[in-house]
Amino acid sequence: QVHVEESGGGLVQAGGSLRLSCTGSGFTFNNYAMSWYRQAPGKERELVAATTCRRLTEYADFVKGRFNIFKDNTKNTLFLQMNSLKDEDTAVYYCKVHRDCAMGRSSDYWGQGTQVTVSS
Repeated sequence: QVHVEESGGGLVQAGGSLRLSCTGSGFTFNNYAMSWYRQAPGKERELVAATTCRRLTEYADFVKGRFNIFKDNTKNTLFLQMNSLKDEDTAVYYCKVHRDCAMGRSSDYWGQGTQVTVSS
């Protein structure tokens, strides 16, 4: 069955960097588009960044120029490089498998999340 697991979260000072990883199993990693979401306390889950079936990337306005999403299909891993972190980036970050590119249909698989805390 499909399984994704995030890692790499932690405590970082404002202005610092972190790299999140999402390792997948149980599916053909290269055939799926994936994304990162986040949820801060008391707020709704929101999209941070995504890959597409056309091998493009999309970013929320609040992370453009600071975050970079990329896949290493040889390692079945999705990454989120986060630079110039701000207090408001504090949240639980989730990995999602959102589209089966081979079949042309949506999918909805989530990891358990990893906590990112930015301190000023």
